[in-house]
Amino acid sequence: MGKLIKNHWARLIVLTAALYQVAAAFEGFFWPKIFWDFATKNLDVAVKPLPILQIVNMVFGVFGLCWEWPLPLLAGTSIHRSLEARLVVYPLAALVALLIYQGTNAGLYYLIGVGVYFWAFAEGETICPVPWTLPKRTQSGKV
Repeated sequence: MGKLIKNHWARLIVLTAALYQVAAAFEGFFWPKIFWDFATKNLDVAVKPLPILQIVNMVFGVFGLCWEWPLPLLAGTSIHRSLEARLVVYPLAALVALLIYQGTNAGLYYLIGVGVYFWAFAEGETICPVPWTLPKRTQSGKV
């Protein structure tokens, strides 16, 4: 049986989260709602009359989609291959997603994806320069 490549699994989870985040931001333009409005109404200014959080969510979501399903310009670059950068950016994307009511699923998926990326980082996995390829095996002394 093969070995689970955790960064590929995390990539699929984060792709799902980013797509959910874009959809939540789009929906938020029509029905603006802060998730935490049951506790306080002070955060309502972040979603109406100016859709600040919706725009920030849209930017994070599109950035996540472009990073995980990389554009040819981005594929193979050091930022694309960096697990550490993902461990910094995606918790911020989760925080922004969790602030709007429509983005709670995306925020939770981001947190799960960050956990799997951390697992991959802890085991020493690397992201391949060519997206969706397998890492090269190291040659052992046996023939």
